[in-house]
Amino acid sequence: MQALALLPVVVKVRKILVMSGKGGVGKTTVAVNLAVRLADKHRVGLLDIDLHGPNVPRMLSLEGEKLVQKEGKLVPVKYNKNLEVVSIGFLLESRDKPVIWRGPLKHKLINQFLNDVKWGDNDFFVVDLPPGTGDEAISIAQLIPKPVEAILVSTPQEVSLLDVRKAIEFSRELGLKIVGIIENMSGEIFGSGKVEELAKEKGVRFLGAIGLNKEISRCGDKGKPFVNETNSKEFSEIIKKIEKVND
Repeated sequence: MQALALLPVVVKVRKILVMSGKGGVGKTTVAVNLAVRLADKHRVGLLDIDLHGPNVPRMLSLEGEKLVQKEGKLVPVKYNKNLEVVSIGFLLESRDKPVIWRGPLKHKLINQFLNDVKWGDNDFFVVDLPPGTGDEAISIAQLIPKPVEAILVSTPQEVSLLDVRKAIEFSRELGLKIVGIIENMSGEIFGSGKVEELAKEKGVRFLGAIGLNKEISRCGDKGKPFVNETNSKEFSEIIKKIEKVND
């Protein structure tokens, strides 16, 4: 099995794809904060394959960092001793440079990020996907060795719920184990409870709700993960549920 051959994690690592049915639901914010919090106790690899909107470097104050080669392999950028990160953002000439690629080039890069990177001996391998069920999602689901898990992110809005239904079916059709679904931006403005209702309808575990909080946005813009700036019970409870999945 070649894909992820450099990850001794093929057997023991928990490979988790963070997905959403549509854009603007805070998927990357959730992925980054989950990875950072998991790294408090575990070794974590974070792969950003949102190729057209690689925001992970900005959210971790890693803009300007570059991937370097060592012994013929790319070396991930270290956020801290337990969290290593790979993103196309580390390969671009500037943050304003767009990625104008069709499917085959995307597939090739994702394969390189899996096989040509000197990943460490991680406990968790978190992948931040772009919105939807297109090329990147299909490529990673096909290339990464099973078992692979999925965490879905949705806001309580009906337009978001319509799209996350597709992400649920996508995960099932491609043989991904759905860890659960998170309701993001929950509260008075967008409502609350609808994602939990959908989870019950679809037989998917509800991982919890994260309230609409301007501090989360502020922290992301400043490159300071929200979970490091506050004692977030919401994220902590979600992490506990994720950790217990394979217990």
